[in-house]
Amino acid sequence: MQTTEKKKLYINGEWVESESYTPLLSPYSREVLAEIPIATKQDVNWAIAAADEARRTMAQLPAHERSAILERVVSLLQQRADEAAKLVALEAAKPITTAKAEVARTIQTYKFAAEEAKRIHGETIPLDAAPGGENRIAFTVRKPIGVIGAITPFNFPLNLVAHKLGPAIASGNTVVLKPASQTPLSAYFIAELFEQAGLPKGVLNVLTGSGKTVGDQIVADTRINMVTFTGSPEVGISIRNKAGLKRVTLELGSNSAVIIDEHVDIDRIIPRCIVGAFSFQGQVCISLQRIYVHEKRYKEFVEKFVAAVKQLKVGDPLDPSTDVSALISEKDVERSLQWIEEAKQGGATVAIGGERQGNILLPTVILGAAPTMKVSCQEVFAPIVLINQVSSIDEAIELVNDSRYGLQAGVYTDNVHVAWEAAEKLHVGGVLINDIPTFRVDHMPYGGVKESGFGREGIRYAIEEMTELKLIIFNRNR
Repeated sequence: MQTTEKKKLYINGEWVESESYTPLLSPYSREVLAEIPIATKQDVNWAIAAADEARRTMAQLPAHERSAILERVVSLLQQRADEAAKLVALEAAKPITTAKAEVARTIQTYKFAAEEAKRIHGETIPLDAAPGGENRIAFTVRKPIGVIGAITPFNFPLNLVAHKLGPAIASGNTVVLKPASQTPLSAYFIAELFEQAGLPKGVLNVLTGSGKTVGDQIVADTRINMVTFTGSPEVGISIRNKAGLKRVTLELGSNSAVIIDEHVDIDRIIPRCIVGAFSFQGQVCISLQRIYVHEKRYKEFVEKFVAAVKQLKVGDPLDPSTDVSALISEKDVERSLQWIEEAKQGGATVAIGGERQGNILLPTVILGAAPTMKVSCQEVFAPIVLINQVSSIDEAIELVNDSRYGLQAGVYTDNVHVAWEAAEKLHVGGVLINDIPTFRVDHMPYGGVKESGFGREGIRYAIEEMTELKLIIFNRNR
C-alpha cells in the first residue's frame, strides 16, 4: 500500500471525498500509512439518512438473501486474508501472527452470522393457560430494530466490527459505522467486500472522524434506533447518558484475573497465562491482568513465569517471530510507565520489564501490588501483569470481585468443589474453569457486569439485542 493513498468515506453505497484529511501513522514506525477522511456533520447526517432510507429495503430482504451476502463476504475475506492481516498489523501494530488469527476469527464470525440469519425465530404461546385465553393462538416474531450506530475500538479492528455488522445485517438492520481513528483501514476494507458481495446501497455506511463530531451525532440522532459500542467505561457511560430511549449494548473495560489453586500443574499453565497476559501487547478487553496464586505455589509460579517472559521477542509487527510490538500510541506508553512507577513507589516490585523501546513497552511483571494501585484497580491495556499470593481460594475470589469491572475470570484447580465455588461466587459475565479469562470464541455469549457494560455479543445473542419482539394473536372466536 502506498503511503500517499487517500481513503474516502463510504456513504449510501458511494465512495465520497471529504473536505479535510488527517495522516494515519504506524504506531510502530511512525510512517504515514494513508490519508484518512474527516467526516463533517453534513456527512454524518447524509449517512444516517441513507441508512434510514435503506432500512425498509433491508427489512424486506429474505433471510436467505441476507445469509448469501454474508457468505459471499466470507468467501471474499478468505481470498484476501493475507492482505487483511497486513492491514491490521500495519495500522494497529498487531504482530502479524496474531493479526492472521484475528482474520481467521473474523471469517468465522461472518460465517456464524450467515448461519444465524436463517435461524431467527419466535415461539408459540398457549394463551388458554389463562382464563379468557380460550380459542386464541399467539406467537412471536423478531423484527429488525432499524438503524444501528456502531462504534468500534482499535484492538480488534476486523473482528469487533464483524461482531457489529454480522448480526446487524443477518437480522435485517442497517448500520452507520464509526471505526476507531487509529484503525480505519480495515473498516474501509470490509466495506469494499460488502459492496462486492451485493449489499444494497445505504445498508452500510462507514465514517471516520472525531468522536465528538461523528460519535456524538450518531448517539443523539433520533433516526438511530440502537447504539452498540465497544470501548472505555468513561465513553460508554457518556453514551448511555445521552442515548435516551435508544437500545444500547456496551462492551467496556476489565482488569481480568485468574486464580491458581495449590494442586495444579504449574508447567502446564504457564504458557497459557503468558498468552493471556501479553497477546497484542495486553490490549485486549479480557487480557490477563491479575494473577492470584496460592502461597504454597507462589514462588515456583513467579520464577517460571518470569523465565517464560524472558523468551518473548519484541519488535516489528510484520516479523512473524514477534510476540510483542508497539502500543497503540505514545501516550499509552507514557501512561503505562507512570502507573508502573506509582506501583514501585507504593512498595511493589517489578520482576521484569517496566521499560520502553520506542513505542514498545517491554513485557512487565509486577509483584505485591496493592489493590488500590492503578495497575491493579484500573484497566492497564498494556503488556503488564500482576502476580500476588493468597492464602485461600476465598481470599482470591474476594480480591477478584473487589473491582469496578466484571467481564471474565478464570480459575485453575483440580478440585471440583473449588471450581463450583468459584463459578458461583465470582461476580463476572463469564467464569472459565481451568483456563485464562482471555478465552473467547465468536458464537458464545460475551459481555460483563458492573462497569464492564451490559448486553451480550456472540452472534445469536447480539441478534436478540438488535431485534424487537412482536406478539401476534389470532382470535378464533369470530
